[in-house]
Amino acid sequence: MDSSPGLDAVDLRILDALQTDATLSTQDVAERLGLAPTSCWRRIRALESRRVIRRRVALLDPEAVGLGVIAFVFVRTNRHEAAWLRRFADAIQAMPEIVETHRLSGERDYLLKVLVPDIKRFDAFYQRLIAAVPLYDVSTSFSLERIKETSALPLGYAGG
Repeated sequence: MDSSPGLDAVDLRILDALQTDATLSTQDVAERLGLAPTSCWRRIRALESRRVIRRRVALLDPEAVGLGVIAFVFVRTNRHEAAWLRRFADAIQAMPEIVETHRLSGERDYLLKVLVPDIKRFDAFYQRLIAAVPLYDVSTSFSLERIKETSALPLGYAGG
């Protein structure tokens, strides 16, 4: 793995271990990487303070918690002023069904990843979305099958 500014090969190995299993203790990480526990602890704390490690979470199975429908909502707007963007950002932050939002290049302005239990609940979400802020065009594609899903970042590119 290449190193990027401020990240050396040891940092990248620590990150790789933790993104695979965030429940690893500092002692476990140190043992896996052949590091002194104190040195490993300092490195992890430094990565956290620099927000390279933003947080440690449990990844839940959406279907196991009743969220079996994944919708990708494409939004186009003809409004590109700051006030509209703030209103849009506030609206999407207030909707827990939206788990990701991306501003896009190309013909569509935004992509929302939405998780809901069923189509009826998606329609209720959609009605709230279009009522919250003026939108030029909204289209949706539903996921039929999840072929790949990972939260692991490809750290092999970390050096550019």
